[in-house]
Amino acid sequence: MSILNDLQRLQHLGFAHCGAWQFDGVSAIDFALHFTPEGKNVLYAFVSDTEILYVGKTVQGLHKRLYGYKRPGPTQSTNIHANSLILKRLSNSSVEIYVWACDGLMTYGGFRVDLAAGLEDAIVHDLQPVWNKRK
Repeated sequence: MSILNDLQRLQHLGFAHCGAWQFDGVSAIDFALHFTPEGKNVLYAFVSDTEILYVGKTVQGLHKRLYGYKRPGPTQSTNIHANSLILKRLSNSSVEIYVWACDGLMTYGGFRVDLAAGLEDAIVHDLQPVWNKRK
């Protein structure tokens, strides 16, 4: 019986590598994606080596959500904080981006179930990524 590391656990769920954060060479971050999942109900994870740093969910599309981290507005405290953490990590390591897109087909008792939201909660609770705020 093998023990899966946290990244392998996400990959077992269907998370796939889709890109990485990059340092622009001056003072800012950027991202490069080799694919973007269809749909707007997407989970994403930021990973360095095999360490899960952050897990989030977006309903606005992955590219738009990542752009918020890249160029946060002055009142977007979560985006500002994440931008700073990504920039700091890029000084000595890589930050890879993994995604999982929900097909939206689950129902329970005739109600649509947001599997992405439930998985995000469970993943953050169980894996406790260092960049996710603890409540």
